[in-house]
This record gives sequence, structure tokens and C-alpha cells, in this order.
Amino acid sequence: MTIAQEDALYEFLDNAPRPFTLKEVTQAVRQVERTGGARLALQIAHFIESRRLAFENGKNYFLSRRALFEKVPFVIQPSNHELMNGVLIPGHRCIPFVNPLIPPSQYMFYFQGKPCPVDSLEGAPEDFYPYYLIFGEEYAPHYIAGDNKENETAFSLDPEEEPPEVSIRAFDMRSLFREIGFVPGDRFVATTRDWKAGSFDLEYVKGGAWDEKDLYAWAEAAEKGFFQAFENLGAGFSCEEQLAWAFFYGDERMRRVPAYSLEDFLFRKTEKIDIVPFGIETRFWWTGKEIPDFEGLRAAMTQADQTPIEDLLMRNGIPISEFVLQSFARDALYRNDLNIGNLVQRVIPPSIRLDRWCLEFVCQYLVDILADFAQSYSIFKDKVMGPIRQRVAELHTAVIDLSARLMKSEINKSWLPMHTFIVLTQIQNHSASLLEDLDMEDELPGPELAIMDATLDTMIDTYEDVREMVDEALSNFRQSNFSLVKMGEAAGETWLTVQLSLGGTDIWRRVAIPAAFRLFELQRIIQTVFSWSGHIKSRFTADYKIVSGIVSKDRTIDLKQPLGHLAENGLSEFLYEYGLNWTVKVMVLSKQTAADGDHVSCLTGEGVAPNEKIEGPLRYRRLLSHRETGNKDEQAQAAALLGEDYDAAKFDLRACNGALKELFSE
Repeated sequence: MTIAQEDALYEFLDNAPRPFTLKEVTQAVRQVERTGGARLALQIAHFIESRRLAFENGKNYFLSRRALFEKVPFVIQPSNHELMNGVLIPGHRCIPFVNPLIPPSQYMFYFQGKPCPVDSLEGAPEDFYPYYLIFGEEYAPHYIAGDNKENETAFSLDPEEEPPEVSIRAFDMRSLFREIGFVPGDRFVATTRDWKAGSFDLEYVKGGAWDEKDLYAWAEAAEKGFFQAFENLGAGFSCEEQLAWAFFYGDERMRRVPAYSLEDFLFRKTEKIDIVPFGIETRFWWTGKEIPDFEGLRAAMTQADQTPIEDLLMRNGIPISEFVLQSFARDALYRNDLNIGNLVQRVIPPSIRLDRWCLEFVCQYLVDILADFAQSYSIFKDKVMGPIRQRVAELHTAVIDLSARLMKSEINKSWLPMHTFIVLTQIQNHSASLLEDLDMEDELPGPELAIMDATLDTMIDTYEDVREMVDEALSNFRQSNFSLVKMGEAAGETWLTVQLSLGGTDIWRRVAIPAAFRLFELQRIIQTVFSWSGHIKSRFTADYKIVSGIVSKDRTIDLKQPLGHLAENGLSEFLYEYGLNWTVKVMVLSKQTAADGDHVSCLTGEGVAPNEKIEGPLRYRRLLSHRETGNKDEQAQAAALLGEDYDAAKFDLRACNGALKELFSE
């Protein structure tokens, strides 16, 4: 597909109010440009599927975002803060019922056919972050900075500090709240008036007007929709995309009222869905579970229309566009280094080896770009963007190189820090996006460059942290696999290194135990290293389909099973369910032949396990938040359940091994 055809496809989708067929959309695209021949329909289908631009609505039919969400009701419940100030902040309230390209600062609300007056609200940035969390908490500052030019300037003045005060666009609802007697608990039902433009009609609903049974039915449909989205799409490209597909999979019930607002449902009504880490971003996910890591780098979106040079580089582990290559060429001109060999090494690090034909193809492509750009390049016009582009290019190459080295290494990926490849992918995608933005001759505006420079500093710091942790993991893995580890009571006995990760938290332990240990012994070890009493009913579970001869149909694993036997039969990862609230992921990392030496021991770990009485990771995280920002009652409750001196980051390895020694000396 050409750029003109892509634009025609997006235009068709933005204006498709009803189900359409592949034939219809192909005809519309062909009216703009006929390039592609008989393959055009397949290219369009792949483009829609890979970028998730529409929903399949039965055989051979698709639904655009507009067709699914326009005229569909959803709920907005004003907060007490909004009621006190007489405003309504659009924030994240309208996703996914609006064109994702329209920012909240451009939404329009109508009540009884009349536009709601627009106002602004001043305050500290943290006062407004809760209204943008559903976009992903990491994006809240970006939406506030992008609300108006003054905010953008304020955020760019000192990238290390947030501005003391900002203003955001809000709707002045003082007269309306007074006229209808709006009180806490009352709601608005919103309906998308114009999906493409971002306008909505509001209708007042009094608190208590809806039956709790109907709201419960909506919550059930919502959980079903989210779970199906997690199953089919994984973490997706964004929180907004997860929401869109959750509403699709939640069927008609999720797209009708009575309903909860998304804020109320996600933050107060469901205990099964949580906001969890996804590299340096966040996503919605099953409570108590972590999002699995990638295998290698992944492009932000599967490219349905790669050019030959893009396809060649993608197949060799470098997922970049031609615009990124062009930015590297501009960087070569800024460096005043036109040696094509040096340029190729900056694009393709030494850890990636191309065959002769591929290398010649890349070299010729870069030679042609350099010759073209050199005719009009001016280092004086590039004096501001040039240094930023150079730093981004160096970061991009470093990320590609580290990823390639990891893929070539023999390290068990379970030894790597959590979400290593997700983080590297995110840094690579962000740096590639910056390089595309810097692929131009005209200088970008000052505030935009300042934010870009600050973002780059953060990305570099994150990369350095990841590289340091990866180097440590590689060192530990080599020591574990190429030397005798003294941790057994009998020489020659096979021992296993096992990682125990507490679901929904950053708390984990790595222990060394005999392969002959049975699960009831592992159970005691888990309870000991997490300081649990063992008085709560628990079990080991796994997917029945994986090893049906070992795992029962109710997913339970017999406590008499030796750990080494499970690993030998392909069950190297499974779960330990401690009551209804806590889940530990068990991963067998490696095995060793032990020499005479110590007892069962904990090798390393992070974090202090929470009190087993706390009702799961979601409640635990809220208690941590209450300690910092809660009211007096919330802080007192957090202190009672966590302890007055609780330090989540502190882990006493010596005390943990003392407890294990005591356990096996009984």
C-alpha cells in the first residue's frame, strides 16, 4: 500500500458508520489510487488486522471504531473534587468512545442540545493525574502538558521538576449542577455525538436510580470483555486499545446502561483486573499475574507495507523504518563523517552480521540517501537538532546491540530482569519515533525539542539501568552453569535453582533446593521465604493441557510429585495458590551438580512479602498508596496491616536463610 492508499483507508474507517466488507473498503481505496492490483485487498486486510483498526463482525464483515462506539451510552460520574469546583474534567472519561487521535482538550460536551461552557481549572499537576490514569499512569503528565501551550512551556522549563501549577481545560457546570440538584453519587450518561470530532451528549441520572443487580450484570460482562481481550491480544499497543477490545468482547451488555463508569469499575468494583507494569509503561491485566516478556525486539506495530530495505532489516532483528535510516544519514552529515562503513556500523551494530548481498544492499541505499541529502544540508540549520539526533541514534544502536547479544547468548531468559525485552522494545520504539521526528531540515519548536531532550535523558538512564542488571544476570548465570555450587549435603546430588515470584508485586526469591524435593517440601519453603504461617489452604496448579498425566483436570498437582520429575516432563513453570488472594509463580531456572556443603538456601531476592491477611496484591498496592497519600483512617489501617515500620524494598537475606535453616533442622 502507498501512503495515499493508507490515508484513503483511514478516511474510509473514520467515516464508516455501519458494517463493511473487504470488497467495499478496497473499492474505496482504489478510487484514490489503483496501485497494488489483485493483492491490494490482501494488503488492506493485513493492514487492518495487524494494526487492529476494526473489529470482525461475523464472516466477511468488519466494524469500524466509529460504527461500534458512536451512539453507544457510557457513564461519567463526577468526583467530589469536581462537584466542589463546579467543573467536569473530560480526561480519560470518554475513551474508547472517541477517535483516539482527538486529545481530551478538544472534546465538546452538550446537555439538552446546548454546548456546555468551557472553563479552565488551576492546580498542581498531581491534582489532575487521577483524571488521566486510564490512558496509562505514565502518560498522565504528557496529556496535561499537551492541554495548552502554557502547560507545555511550564513542563519544559525544568525537566527534572514538575511545575508547581498548571491549568487544564474543563467544562463549567456550576449552573447545571445547581439547576438539577447534582449531588455525590449522581451520574451522567454520555453518548457519542460525533466520534470523529470528539463531541458528546450528556443526560442526568440520579444516584440510586439503577438496580444493583443490573450493575452487577454489567460488571460481569466487563470482566468477561477484559479477560477475552487479554487472551486474544495480550497487552496490546496501549491501554486505550485494551479498552476498545474489552467493550467489543463484552458484547451488547457492556455497551448498554445501567453501567458503572470505567473509573468506578476499574478502581473500586473489580478485584480481578489491575493496572500492572509493562516495561516502562502500564497495562490492564489479571490481578496477581505479570505480563509475560517478549522474545527479542518487536516493532510498535506489525508493518503491513514494508519496503524492501525495511523488510531486510526487520528479518535481521532491526525493526526500523526508512525515515529512521534517513535520520541516521542526517546524523552522518552533522558529524561530517561521510564514510559509508562508519555509517553502516552505526545503523547495524557488530553483534548483527549480514550476509554479503544484504550488506551491499544496505550500503547502496545509504550511499544514495547521503548523496541526496548532501545537496541541501546545512550544519548551521542543524546546530540545535543535530546533537539531539546524534544522542538518539547512539541510544538506538546500543539497544539493538544489547538485544542482539542477548538473543545470541545461551542464558535462560528466566534469569533476566523482569520485562527485559519489553523495556528494550519500548526504548527502541521511542528512540525510533524520535529519529523519525528529527528526519527533517527545518528546526522543530524550542519547547518540543526541550521535552524531546528530557525524554531522551530518561530513556538513556533506563537503558543504563537495564544494561547493568542484564550484565549482572549474565554473570550470575555463568557462575551457576559453569562452576560447582556448594549447596547440597551429598556430593553428586542434582539441585535446582528455582525462582519464586509473588504475583502482582515486585517481590521474589531465588532458592537452591534438591531436585528430589517433593512439592509438599517446596510448599514449606515458599511459606518460609515469604514469612507466611501456612494456616491458609493452598495448592499447586498448572494448565491441564501441558502435562495431563501429572496435572489433574482441576489443574491441581499432587504434593508428592518430585520437583525434578516435573521439570523433566516439561513443567518448569507452574503456580502456587495460597488461599484465594495470593499466587506465587514457580520457575525452575537451572540445575547443578552439588558438592558437600550448605543446606537449602535463598540465593537472592527483592522486597518484603506482605501480611498474608491482606486481600491480594491490588489491596496491598492500595495500602502502600494509603501510607503516602491516604487520610488518617486509611493511614491507620495501612499501618495496622503492614506494620508501622514496614519497608517494602527491604529484604534481609541473612534472616531468610536463618529461617530456612531452622525449618530443616526441625
